[in-house]
Amino acid sequence: MNTALLVLRLVVGLLFAGHGAQKLFGWFGGHGLRQTGGFFASIGYRPGLPMALLAGLAEFGGGLLFAAGLFVPAAALVLCGVMASAIAGVHWPKGVWNQNGGFEFPLLMGTAAFAVAAIGPGKLSLDHALGIDWHGLGWALGAVGLGALGGLLSLLPRRRPPAQSEQQLREAA
Repeated sequence: MNTALLVLRLVVGLLFAGHGAQKLFGWFGGHGLRQTGGFFASIGYRPGLPMALLAGLAEFGGGLLFAAGLFVPAAALVLCGVMASAIAGVHWPKGVWNQNGGFEFPLLMGTAAFAVAAIGPGKLSLDHALGIDWHGLGWALGAVGLGALGGLLSLLPRRRPPAQSEQQLREAA
């Protein structure tokens, strides 16, 4: 079980960290902070650059903590927060399936963070090495609840951009 938890933490955590690195640094085919900030502003997250910075830091830092198995409920909290914001703010109207831009993938990633926070990171983790015993259903529910609340609160300053006419969209392309 400890090896399985290590593999789960590494895959999920490093994917989160990589996604954050795309936003922050433009690594792995990402657009970097300025372009990501512009994209965030274009879909209504205002101000775009600080919101992109927060999302990128949460994914990058939370992903690294999760992969290392350090402060797992705190990592799950920030990761679930980003996923709640992504689901509510971007993916929900597109339905479930990822092929349509739906919420399948962010829901899966948030669920994995919840599960590891509930089960614990295992013996092959920094939490175990340091004697940190923060896990269980209460920790996981707290992480998801607070994370989801924070993620949904990030939508409050959000304003939808004005709709562009088809002519404006053709001219922009």
